[in-house]
Amino acid sequence: MINNDVLRAIRYMLDLSDGKVVEITHLADANFPIAKEDVQAFLKKDEEPGYVECSNAALAHFLDGLVFYRRGKDESLPSRPVEKRVTNNVVLKKLRVAFELKDVDMHQILESAGFPVSKPELSALFRQADHKNFKLCGDQLLRNFLKGLTMRVRGNA
Repeated sequence: MINNDVLRAIRYMLDLSDGKVVEITHLADANFPIAKEDVQAFLKKDEEPGYVECSNAALAHFLDGLVFYRRGKDESLPSRPVEKRVTNNVVLKKLRVAFELKDVDMHQILESAGFPVSKPELSALFRQADHKNFKLCGDQLLRNFLKGLTMRVRGNA
């Protein structure tokens, strides 16, 4: 999925203001250069004037910040390096951690969005990329997961 679409979906799901998105991003790295204007440009449709593509670094910092925002930050742990490339699998993993979801929750969320997956299919999405059973998360699966999670968070499910 396009990074801008992921950011847009999460912002809507949690009803976040532009300033809150900046604040959450800075939870991962206070020195990361992002401002309210950047977020506004990320959220525009690609045909609108002023649209800017959301970089992997910006989305990675936002997702890491989202984990800290939802779960708190353990200062005793060393900080993890930020992903260079944000794939659908990475987005799925970060959301799973941020919302403290178990396999059962993941299945319920996907089923509520009308996109049920089997247990082996789901576990393959969370394997290491070099594992023989690793499976890339497709745009359709991530889109449906975001839709189902939004229904759960906003109370439409």
